[in-house]
Amino acid sequence: MGQTVSVIVEGGKATAAPPLGPALGPLGVPIGKVVEEINKKTASLKGMQVPVKVIAGPNKTFTIEVGKPPTSALIKKELAKEKGSGKAGLECIGSLSLEQVKGIAKTRFDSDEENYVKQVVGTCRSMGVGVGSETFVKEEAIRRAEEKAKAEEAKKAAAAAAVAPVEGQPAAAGAAPTTKAAAPAEKGKEEKKKKQKKGK
Repeated sequence: MGQTVSVIVEGGKATAAPPLGPALGPLGVPIGKVVEEINKKTASLKGMQVPVKVIAGPNKTFTIEVGKPPTSALIKKELAKEKGSGKAGLECIGSLSLEQVKGIAKTRFDSDEENYVKQVVGTCRSMGVGVGSETFVKEEAIRRAEEKAKAEEAKKAAAAAAVAPVEGQPAAAGAAPTTKAAAPAEKGKEEKKKKQKKGK
């Protein structure tokens, strides 16, 4: 077996520039042909970073092995999204049909058997991606429940804020009569003094 070079290239857009070109140089293989072959094999994976192995054989022959992109990369490509949701389970950034999910399973695992499809569905959910309308319904229900809980909390907080001043009033109200009661008493003393003076 000859030397092997492993690189990551953008699907369908490999060039002789670094990192591929310099890595292939020591193998003695025709770089132009290698690049052309890689682009043919990765044409369907445009926009994704794809692992590629170039195995050098005798007489400048070569074999190319194209690895599989991560499931998450395939999902993002299918949705035309740059990234998944940061609030998986609470936020839905898009939805894939079951047929699309099966297509991703075929690309990633070369099979759309149930266990592979389930793996793709699991990755979808962890990224905040719905599978069919059922997940959208579920996501919407979760969102509404969260909004309702927040509204209830806000309502309770507002009620507590409104009750607080009322609870403080008895003390203030209790102080007022004391002041009012004191005033007539002082007035009575003054009148008594005046009468006493007059009596003299």
